Amino acid sequence: MPRTALAALLLLTPVAAHAACTAPVPPPASEKPVKPALPQKPACLDAKGGCPGWEAYTYNDGIKAYNAQLGPYRTGAEAYARKLKAYADGSVAYANCEMQSLQ
Repeated sequence: MPRTALAALLLLTPVAAHAACTAPVPPPASEKPVKPALPQKPACLDAKGGCPGWEAYTYNDGIKAYNAQLGPYRTGAEAYARKLKAYADGSVAYANCEMQSLQ
């Protein structure tokens, strides 16, 4: 019975007694990771004769470096996405709190 009385008391308390709604803060745009740039594909790669060895090796090295940068980029992007989701969820909770305060 005490739980029921407590629940009834909480429902009957004036709106002013409720905690103020706290607006969420978005993650800083400066934390958004920058996707690594894909190396420029040499024109000779699509040519009939192909590329000279040095140009093909240079492009291949660029692709390897790009692939090595994708792992850290993905980790940062996933972390930033989690912060954005938390901000979106916080925005919904804030809007619901504000709507409740109007009742």
